[in-house]
Amino acid sequence: MPPRWSRIPDRKDPDFRKLDDRMTFATHVALFGASNSGVWFARTLQHADWSWTTWMTLGWLAVLATHAVYIFAIADYSEPAPTTSSSATGFKPKEKSTKSVKR
Repeated sequence: MPPRWSRIPDRKDPDFRKLDDRMTFATHVALFGASNSGVWFARTLQHADWSWTTWMTLGWLAVLATHAVYIFAIADYSEPAPTTSSSATGFKPKEKSTKSVKR
């Protein structure tokens, strides 16, 4: 059952960011488990000598550990996420002139 959120989801809300980051981490863990178990199962089933499976698993595990350290130790959820200022100068389309066109 998916978690329920009682308010409108907004990345500016620290509680929502924390929940969203942890759900993303849980998805990362699930993908790691499913992919690696599939690769190791195929390797064992075919008696293959795939040396890359060890490196793939260890590399992905290192990335997963780094993700966990960031989510559970480094991430700061005390303040809202910074937003861009409204005075940003980006692309602005030309305004249409209101002059009448001669035919």
